[in-house]
Amino acid sequence: MKFFIDTANLEQIREAQALGVLDGVTTNPSLMAKEGITGKNNILKHYVDICEIVDGDVSAEVISTDFEGMIKEGEELAELHSQIVVKAPMIKDGVKAIKYFTDKGIRTNCTLVFSAGQALLAAKAGATYVSPFIGRLDDISTDGLNLISEIRHIYDNYGFDTQILAASVRHTMHVIDCAKIGADVMTGPLSAIEGLLKHPLTDIGLAKFLADYQKGN
Repeated sequence: MKFFIDTANLEQIREAQALGVLDGVTTNPSLMAKEGITGKNNILKHYVDICEIVDGDVSAEVISTDFEGMIKEGEELAELHSQIVVKAPMIKDGVKAIKYFTDKGIRTNCTLVFSAGQALLAAKAGATYVSPFIGRLDDISTDGLNLISEIRHIYDNYGFDTQILAASVRHTMHVIDCAKIGADVMTGPLSAIEGLLKHPLTDIGLAKFLADYQKGN
């Protein structure tokens, strides 16, 4: 399973990259604003800055909700860097745009997916990634992980190449559960990735090793 970090914070991206397990980055206008990145030129520059830190794919989101606007923005984003993946929303014009980009050889990430039917449409349009938001489904008492399982089953039935990118991952158990049920990618905060490092028996064992070593010195 690929590990993406969902942020626009360059320091967190550098930290995840230094850990040696980072495969890519997802971000969006809200995450950009959280870091004080506003205005078209600043946002575009920030995408390039992110690409220069990581080795993998960087999802960059279109703001338009009409087909023509998405195409214009998406082509501009794709020209920024070879690692850019154009992120388009799961709406009618978004699906049309994904098909257009696919035919042009531009990689895409279909975002804001909340049902297996939506994921099926995204795959049919040729999306590189589909992003079901499992955390947001959990927030409304719906099993987000079950959606991942449904999409996995459908994609395996028909051999779709679209990768399942589990988005809105909130914590470490989300990461583990997504790996168990076959998500191709997960994207979440740095804390969810670093949480995989932690186990009390590791801490206890290391402390004992060091204490025993000190006894002989």
